[in-house]
Amino acid sequence: MSSKERVQPQLRCVLPFEAAASELGVLRKAVRTQLGLWGLSVVADEVQLVASELAANVVKHVGEGAAATLVLEASGDRLRIELHDKSHVVPTRTQAACGAECGRGLHLLAGMAVDWGTVLTATGKAVWCELSLEPAPQCRRVQRAAAVLEQYRRTAVRSSAALEEAATDLIADVLHLLAAQGRDPDDFLDRAQMHFEAEAA
Repeated sequence: MSSKERVQPQLRCVLPFEAAASELGVLRKAVRTQLGLWGLSVVADEVQLVASELAANVVKHVGEGAAATLVLEASGDRLRIELHDKSHVVPTRTQAACGAECGRGLHLLAGMAVDWGTVLTATGKAVWCELSLEPAPQCRRVQRAAAVLEQYRRTAVRSSAALEEAATDLIADVLHLLAAQGRDPDDFLDRAQMHFEAEAA
């Protein structure tokens, strides 16, 4: 058997949980711990975000307290994330209004994943996505910041209850983008502060 024909080992973890807002933090912690055991901490932030979005969709669309299962599978250069629930209703992406606080989960999933979809099962469905484990010249946070800045140029940001958190994440991602390009994030923050103060005066 040649080296190309050898089957790479597959890592699999099954995490049953109750779909409740109070359980999302526990689920995120379990995901981070498992990825650490596999030596995949580099993708922990992205996987926690995906898991949270998928679990929140179960809470919203299937019901608080519904039984669900998160499955993580690492094989080769991909990490597959599956969220199983007991509903046969297939999620669909819709256009969220600018000020809406929800309705963007599947768009986020599609933007972060190499591929994603839904599979109907005997007991319900599984929404799945695959993230790349291949080292990239720029980290995922950098790519996300670049995509957000491109979107920012096309549409005006409108206020919402989550604006402060989104703005903090955006600033952090922009700092990662600048650092990846060899620029000084502290210098950027100083210049941004000067611009802000000059325009606010």
